[in-house]
This record gives sequence, structure tokens and C-alpha cells, in this order.
Amino acid sequence: MKILIAEFAVGTDIEKSLIPEGAAMLETLAKSFARLGHEVYYPSAGTKICAGTRVESTAENFRQVIERKAKGCDAGLIIAPDSMLPELNEVLEENTVNLGCSPKSAADCADKLMCTEILKKAGIKAPEITKKAEEGKKYVTKPRFGCGAEATYLVTEFEKNEKIIASEYIEGETLSVSLIAGKKSLPLTVNRQFIEFGDKEVKTREDGKTGASGIKYNGSLTPYQTPRRDELYETAISSVKCLDCFGYVGVDIVLADLPYVVDVNPRPTASLFGISRVMREETGDLLLKNKFGELPDSIHIEGECRFSKDALGELFGKA
Repeated sequence: MKILIAEFAVGTDIEKSLIPEGAAMLETLAKSFARLGHEVYYPSAGTKICAGTRVESTAENFRQVIERKAKGCDAGLIIAPDSMLPELNEVLEENTVNLGCSPKSAADCADKLMCTEILKKAGIKAPEITKKAEEGKKYVTKPRFGCGAEATYLVTEFEKNEKIIASEYIEGETLSVSLIAGKKSLPLTVNRQFIEFGDKEVKTREDGKTGASGIKYNGSLTPYQTPRRDELYETAISSVKCLDCFGYVGVDIVLADLPYVVDVNPRPTASLFGISRVMREETGDLLLKNKFGELPDSIHIEGECRFSKDALGELFGKA
């Protein structure tokens, strides 16, 4: 088969700081499909990976390159900021088979307010969205349509803003569950996320009285051994079902007295880099079986992989 994998950072070169993470996910998938004997194509504005065939692209024509190249491919997968994913997945679906989430599912996940409402309606725990700060409490603010830990802060005060949402801060372990979602959901691993709280002061009010700690993702440990694994898997599976997700999905969870779902990422995530190093099965094979066949009942994990975002920079920063 001919497979198109379009990763936004590599394909546009807009945000160079995101290229190492994007290239790591892209190369991991490309190598997996290539080992299975498939032809892989990927748009790139300059970065070259060690698998597949590079297709020249720019920030201006990234969408058009996906549309043009997808016509000659049997299937494709998009990795992009959540706010852009619905449109790009629609372009993909109009021209080939989409191995990822539908445009609607991607849109529901991208809207953090809508996503929280859908989760809570399904009886899944999620941090409460708050409109007004209460003294003595901490909150997490982030863009309503943000991606990952982008512009995410731990604050004690905030101003109401339609583009920003504030949710209660839950103290607990910062984890994620990676899974393949489809007719049935196949959990892959629980991952420990390394989260750093910065000390940069930012203004959350016009008078500048409030400081905030920036929240930064800096890699993960895969798999993370926990006696509550089944509870985490059950929460993640319920989350992707109610949001009608498909393909590789990463569910971010804070594990406290109960698992609290803080984000549902309807696309491959950085944890894939670690999973590919400990999972006996090929990710590409699982994605294709999920669409065209039937997933196995379980996978085989051997060993563990720990990586940092800085390490990805060393590996792929000059790719």
C-alpha cells in the first residue's frame, strides 16, 4: 500500500521548536509502515527522516500537498495542532482512506470546553471548568483550542476570556493512556508524563498582580507501572467511545482519588516514540488492522523507554 503521513511541524517549518517532536512521531510511523513493506510519503519543508519518500511542501501549500498526494495513496494519517486537525482530516477523507479520527470527532476533542462537557455527560471525571477564581484555590488556564501544554499555566487568579478556559487544578500523577480506538479499543500503555512548572511571571490581569507558573511537557516514561492500570484503561476507553475517536489516540489523565481526564488527543502523540521501542507489534500494522481488519485482543510490551523532549531535540533537531 501507499501511505501518506503528514506531520504539521515538519511539513510547514512554521514552529522550529516543534520539529523534533513532530519528526520523532513521523519517523516512528514511517519506519513502522516501511518495515511492513508499504510505501510511505511525507510532506516536508526541509526536514528529512530516515524512512519514506519526502514530498516538498511549505507553510503556504501544506494543505494542497496533502490533497494532491492523498489522491495517489491508499490511506493516510494527519498529525497536526488540534485546531487544524478537523479541516485537514476532511481534506484527507475526500481523497483517500483516513486512518485517524473523523473531522467531527477531531473538532469535539479540539474544543476543550466541548470535550469536557461531552466527557462529563458520559459520566467521566474531568476537572471542573471555572468562570471565577476563588481565594486559596489553584487553576489551570489554557487556550480553548490549544494543543498539548501550549500556553498552559498554573494560576491563582484569571480574567474571563472566551479564548481561554480555566479549570480546577487537580493534584495527582500526570499520566497518559495511549490506545487504538475503533470497533473495539486496544489499550497500548500507560505513560508517565514529565511535567515541569516554570517560574516565568506572566500577566493574567491587566494590573499584572498575578504571577503564573508555565506548565511544560518534557517527555515520558513508557510503560508506567501502576496497580491502577485497569482503572486507567477503562477511563481512556470510555473517553474515546463517547467522543467517537478512531485510530491512535492519547488520553491525558491526572490520577488522584479518581482518574480525571484533562485532554483527549485525537492523533498520534509523542508517547508513540517510546511505545515503538517497547512494543513487539508494529504500530502501522495495528492502524491498518483497525481500519481494514480486526485488532488483536492484546499487545506485548518488553522493557521500558524513558525520553525527554530535550533528547528528541538532539536526535531530530538537525534532521
